[in-house]
This record gives sequence, structure tokens and C-alpha cells, in this order.
Amino acid sequence: MATFHQLTRNLLKQSNKIILSSPKVNNSTGYNFALTDTQKEIQEVARKFTREEIIPIAPHHDKTGEYPFDIVKKAWELGLINGHIPEDIGGMNNNVFTGCLVAEELGYGCTGITTALEATGLGQMPVIIAGNQEQKKKYLGRLLEEPLVAAYGVTEPGAGSDVAGIKTRAEKKGDEWILNGQKMWITNGGVANWYFVLARTNPDPKAPASKAFTGFIVEREWPGVTPGRKEQNMGQRASDTRGITFEDVRIPKENVLIGEGAGFKIAMGTFDKTRPPVASAATGLAQRCLDEASKYANERKTFGTPIANHQAVAFILADMGIGVELSRLSWMKAAWEVDNGIRNTYSASIAKCFAADIANKSATDAVQIFGGNGFNTEYPVEKLMRDAKIYQIYEGTAQIQRLIISRQIIDRAKQLS
Repeated sequence: MATFHQLTRNLLKQSNKIILSSPKVNNSTGYNFALTDTQKEIQEVARKFTREEIIPIAPHHDKTGEYPFDIVKKAWELGLINGHIPEDIGGMNNNVFTGCLVAEELGYGCTGITTALEATGLGQMPVIIAGNQEQKKKYLGRLLEEPLVAAYGVTEPGAGSDVAGIKTRAEKKGDEWILNGQKMWITNGGVANWYFVLARTNPDPKAPASKAFTGFIVEREWPGVTPGRKEQNMGQRASDTRGITFEDVRIPKENVLIGEGAGFKIAMGTFDKTRPPVASAATGLAQRCLDEASKYANERKTFGTPIANHQAVAFILADMGIGVELSRLSWMKAAWEVDNGIRNTYSASIAKCFAADIANKSATDAVQIFGGNGFNTEYPVEKLMRDAKIYQIYEGTAQIQRLIISRQIIDRAKQLS
């Protein structure tokens, strides 16, 4: 495995230097949908890892809910996580597009395991985009030194989509902040080494969200930080999802990101970079549904012929193929935009919303093609159907994405009138 690991790191470093780091848009060739040879090699490394390491053990983790520590360690050794950490900290400094390529391949194998791996990227992103050099060296550097993970702590029992409704509070006392409150549905909540936590620091209930919240880096081992029990979810069971309680947690001033009142902007800015990878992982799940369904349709016979020859089934497969291809193009555009310095909120919401819907439709269609077998745990598609649902919920529900999209459309129309 050592040679394989070294190959991966060399490829990632090479890709960063050659094709992935330029912020300038190259319009000389127009649209280009071809991956470079280096990108193809990175994709193949992730694909090989998925086939050899993830797919064989995915059923075990789905049944037991056991967190995939061994997979996290192997992915860390290969450089398949922590890819966005800046080069001056010792990371690969990969862009969003490269992360999406990897996430789609991992999502093909098991989106529960993918979420366990990708959630650390979500937790890291506020520090990557808003942390000072000391914060980056301490907390991002720690993740490079050993296979540790981070988590993103925003959602609460009474505040999910309504981020402005967050009740967790931090009060400044001298050179410290005292944090009290509760978070809920925090991915990697029980296994993270540290969290990004969003808390209200302006007690005025009428204060605008843009000034009411502050972002903190909170260490798991600090007194007063208590993760709750692991939630038993419908799907993506390998993911560690928990509530976290904060009781008089003392946060030093150096763990504030940017400054007081900047938290909401940081939290929302993170999504522009993390929603495309979520969309790409959902695309990986949809591709797996299509592959499993088409293979089964060629093997299963009714009325003396494979069911793939029945137009009713063939058209379902065709619609699945259309959805997969368009999902892939949607995340590619959103990733390309943010990597080239273009505000991608609109495209990222479209990609996340569309890919999540397609993943769910593809999983439902796959179960339908499998018939009674699709409803049985001995076949792979019932897990895919359970795993798909959360994509319409986490990192902004399907309805929140439509709200974001519609607002941009309406604002654009006002400007044209």
C-alpha cells in the first residue's frame, strides 16, 4: 500500500501545481468537459479505493452503525481527505472541483461512509476561508499530523434551516467567551477532535443575523463539551450523528474566527464550497443506482426475455441516465465557478437541490426495477434508497435551496425591469 499512497500524494500535488490552482478563467477554448490525465488518475485512485475498501464493508457498517475508523485512517493515508487544506500549512490546497471528483467516487460506494469522510471537510472549511495563520496551523495542521476529524456545529434542536433562530449563546468575559447551549444532528459529533460552532453573541433579538452571531473553534476535550448518544438514523448509518451540549465552556479569544459578529457570513460562505461536493456524492449514489438497476435488468427475465427489453423498464433506465448526467454537469458548473472566483451560490443551490432529488428518484426507480427483491435487505438498492433521503435534508433542505434559487431569480427580474 505504501507505493499506492505515495502515488496518490504525488498526483494530488502535481494536479494542484499544474491545473487546479489558477484563479483565472481560461476562455480560449470555451466550454471543456474533458478531464486532464492527472484528474483522471486522481479519479481512478478514489475509484479503486471505493471498490476495494468501501463497497465490501459498507453492509457491515449499515447494519451496525459502527463508525468507519479504519476507512478514515486509510483515506487519510491516501490523501483522500483534508485535500483543501492550504499548501503553506502542509496540505494539498486542492480546489473544489477535485474534491467533487473524489466525493462522487466515494459516494458510489457508500454515502454513509462518504459523509463520515466529507464531514471533516465541512468542519474545516470555516477555518480555511476565515481562519488566521495561527488558527490554521494549530487546527488544520493537527488534522494533517494524524487521522483526526473535525465537525460543523450550527444546527440545533429548534433551529435547522432557520439559522437565525439559533439559541446557543456565547458571552464575553475578559479575554474569554463563555459558551452555553445545545447543537443537534452534528455529523462527526462524537468522534471529532474539534468543532466549528456558531453562537449568538449579540443579545438583542432584533439584531440582524449578519451581526448577531460569532464563529468559534471549540475543542472536543474542553470541560463542558458533552456529545450525546449516537442517533439511529434511517440511512447513512456509518455517519456519527449526535447532539452536543455546551455548559460554561471557556473559549479563549484566539479561537474566534475573524471577529465578533462575523459568524453568520462565515457559516453561509462555507456552503458555497461544500454544497457542490454534497451534490457530487449524491450523483455517485445515483450512478450506483443506475448501474445496479441496469445490471439486474439484463439478468432478470420475465415472459422469456430480460426485463431490460421491456420498454417500461428501458424508459426508467433512460430517465435515470438523464438524471445522472445532468446532476454531474450541475455540480461541475458550481465547482468550476467557485474555483474561478465567481459567486456560485445560485449554481451551488441548483446542484445540491437537483442532485438530491435525482438521487432519491434514481433510488426509488432502482427498487422498482428490482421488484420484490428491491424491498429486501439482501439486495443493495434498499440501502441506496434509505441513504438517499438525507440529501434532501442536510446542508440545506430541498425547500431552502428552492428559496435561495427563487430569490435570485426574482432579484434578477427586478434588475431587468
